[in-house]
Formats: sequence, structure tokens, C-alpha cells
Amino acid sequence: MTGEATSHVREQIDALYRSDSRRVLATLIRLLGGFDAAEEAMHDAFTAALDSWSVAGVPQNPRAWLISTGRFKAIDRLRRDARFNAAFAGAAERLETSAPSADFDDTLEDDRLRLIFTCCHPALSADARIALTLREVCGLETEEIARAFLIPAPTLAQRIVRAKNKIRDAHIPYQVPSREELPGRLDVVLHVLYLVFNEGYSASSGDTVVRHDLSAEAIRLGRLLVELLPEPEAVGLLALMLLHDARRLARTSAQGELILLVEQDRSRWDREQIKQGLVLVEQALTSRRIGPYTLQAAIAAVHAEAASAAETDWRQIVGIYDVLLRVEPSPVVELNRAAAISMCDGPESGLALIDAILARSELADYHLAHSARADLCRRLGRTGEAIASYQRALALATQVPERRFLERRLAELGVE
Repeated sequence: MTGEATSHVREQIDALYRSDSRRVLATLIRLLGGFDAAEEAMHDAFTAALDSWSVAGVPQNPRAWLISTGRFKAIDRLRRDARFNAAFAGAAERLETSAPSADFDDTLEDDRLRLIFTCCHPALSADARIALTLREVCGLETEEIARAFLIPAPTLAQRIVRAKNKIRDAHIPYQVPSREELPGRLDVVLHVLYLVFNEGYSASSGDTVVRHDLSAEAIRLGRLLVELLPEPEAVGLLALMLLHDARRLARTSAQGELILLVEQDRSRWDREQIKQGLVLVEQALTSRRIGPYTLQAAIAAVHAEAASAAETDWRQIVGIYDVLLRVEPSPVVELNRAAAISMCDGPESGLALIDAILARSELADYHLAHSARADLCRRLGRTGEAIASYQRALALATQVPERRFLERRLAELGVE
């Protein structure tokens, strides 16, 4: 095969790694019974793919090839290790005789859904469940997760290692819980999906606003979860993700610049996805068991139904935020409510609320709080305060498009 053809195969493998490596890993964990062995086998399989596919071409079912190859690589590794420890010989024999299923379709028994429930097992601490799922199921880098938790990367890495060891030592089963157990396990799983989607919808750092691979994966897993367990909050979360993701193409310019909601071209919103989201919001609301995800989805639905920013029913949005604050009080919800009030009652009303939130120091290091304050000061003509708040937001922001947006705002105010 020519160098050009080999390069093309490498590009295909790289793309496959980005899209399917976590699915391959999840199935290998089921087959091999452990995280570390599965990770080694997966990387061995992708390495072997470059050599094999450069000669024989890409197989018809690449994922199945990778899973099968990873399994055989694990067997070979165990046989080599058996020269030093006889226990590995038995493990290799058991693995060789337990042939994997040839069915790799995404069903309710999807291995990634199994893996999510394993990573979210009650025996693990709440932080460990979320960190492990983000790392192993979704493939976020340790540094990305550490930023989300606002802790050092080495601390986060140790947390993940301890969680893996706990799963191994406590013999936590790799399976979807029974229907009786599912409701009690659902909250953490929903929170994990919510964090994964948020990282995809608005990346915590980096050169792009969105990471569609993550948001799409959260939606895919959300659909699986709703099919498995159509609880109102699972439905509400799926609706929330669909409605937000429907605006994805309008959130950035062709040059990758951030576009605020009020300035977006709504003709670029995915109307079919909005339609699906609105149906799910209605389904969740009629259940009468309304939680925070359903309420957030209801807010997104008000935005989705508005033909333009000027026609948005901000008073209704404020009312939903009032309910959300009673259900799940948080300073971020207060901040979002303040922004909505500024659209109803004017920037002075919103600014007074944001100043009160910042005075409590809970959002002192949250760049969006300072950016929101800066915008209201700008609208009020309080240029000096706007500049100071934009500069504070810029010092805290880590996403490149957000930083460029803040720099543009400062330039508009005369700051070079």
C-alpha cells in the first residue's frame, strides 16, 4: 500500500478512535472483567488495526474487528504472563472459551449503559462516580475533568484509580441494575449525563465553543436511558439536551466566533430536534413529578418557541426560574434568573440581583457572572464598571472563543 493510502487508513483509524473507542472499551471491560486489561487490549487493537488495515483494507465492521482483536490480544498477554504466574493460564483459558456475542447493535443492553451504571454504583463516592464515568465512558481527559471539579489533575487521577480499585475489590457487577434498583441509581446517572452534555455544549476550555462528540454521546445515552427507564426526569433531561443542541449550528460564526442567544440566526436551529424536545417536555410536565431537569427543559422550550429574541416570553422564564429555585436552589440558577429579570424589568433590576450574588462570594471565580454583570453595566452606560467586569471575566475564562468575545467587548469600550 502506498504512503498516501496508509495515511488515509491512519485518518480513518483516528476518526474511529474518536467516535467508537469508548464503545470498544466498554465491551472489552465486559469481556475481560476489568478496566486496566480492557484499556491495554483496546490500545493493542487500534495499533494492530494500522498494520492490518494498511494491507488488507478496512473491514466491513471495524468495531467488531477491534473488539475481537482486543480480546485475542488480551488472551495472548495472559498466556505470556502465565510463564511467571500459573493463575494467568486459567484466566486465558476462561477468556478463550467464552466467545463474545456477534451482535454489536446498540440495544437496551448497550455495554456503555452497563458501564455507566457500574461507574455510578452506590459503593463509590459521588465525586468518584462522576469522575470515573466522565473518564472511562466518555473519554474526557483527566485535566478536563479536574477543571470541572476545580481540583488539581493529580488529585483527580488518584480519585479515578481508587474508584477502579473499589470496583475490582468489591466485585461490583458490570450490569444494568434490576428495575427495582434503577430509580435509586438514576439521580447520579442523570447528573453524569448532564455534565457530559454541558462539556460538549459549552467546552470548559480549548479552541472551540462546542464539542459535538460529547453532546451527541450524552444525547445517545439519554435516549437509551429513557427507553430503559422512562422516568419524568430522564425524559426531562433528554428534552433539555435536545433543545439546547438544536441551537448548536447557530452558536458560532463560520470563523468559530461565539454568537449570543439573542443574536443567533434562528433559521439555523434544528426544527426537527426542537419538535422532539417539545414533545418530551410536555410528556415530563404532565407527569406531575417535576424536577430540575424538566424545569430547565421548560425554559429551553420557551426560547425554542419564540420566533425571535424580541418575542421571547421572559416573564414566563422568570416564573419557571422561581420554581427551579425552590426545587434546586443554587447561585447559578439565581444568576440566570437575574439575567431573565433584566430582560423583563430592565438592566438595573438585573444588576442589583447580580451584585447581591457576587457580594456573597459564591460566584467570585465564575467568569459568566462577571460577564453578565459587565453586559448590564454596558447597557446602562456605566463604562468603567463594564470594563472592570469584562476584564475580570477575561482573567477567569479558559475557552478561546469566549476569551475572544470578551476581548471584542473590551475593544468596543475603547480598551486596546
